[in-house]
Amino acid sequence: MLRFEHLIQINDPLVPLLTPLTREQIWRGLFIRAHEPTEFVMGLESCTIEAETVGQEHTVLRRVLDFGPFQVHDEVTLTPMMQVKVLAAATDLWPRSEATVRIEEPGPDVLFLRFIYELDLQEGHSELDETVVALRKQAYIAADMDTVQRIRELAESGRLVH
Repeated sequence: MLRFEHLIQINDPLVPLLTPLTREQIWRGLFIRAHEPTEFVMGLESCTIEAETVGQEHTVLRRVLDFGPFQVHDEVTLTPMMQVKVLAAATDLWPRSEATVRIEEPGPDVLFLRFIYELDLQEGHSELDETVVALRKQAYIAADMDTVQRIRELAESGRLVH
């Protein structure tokens, strides 16, 4: 099992050039990311939502992500204003994996996104080369920074207004 987590600070009073985002805007951005991932994920050709179950506590999406040469079947659990958890089933090309994005607000107007990744390693691949692990972590961080940037762009365009 490979586990990796990191934080991205959303509002930073020391960087006044960044427009502060609200918890609602961040949530709306994560909601759009779950429903329209092609706007966020490079190389993703299409996404089909096969089922959407709306409950009192959370909403669950069953999706098929089409990357061209392969597809990923996943299940997304959206807990409003709190977190998004994605569970991807294992395939021949992709191990079972889980990704969680949690909104954290340790103080007034202080917002972070915590990204948590867990990857089940396949038999015969119980250990990944340190270089591969480092590259994977760098890729996660870069993709997560792109997600935050895309949420900022959506906020500036007015798409995150409810």
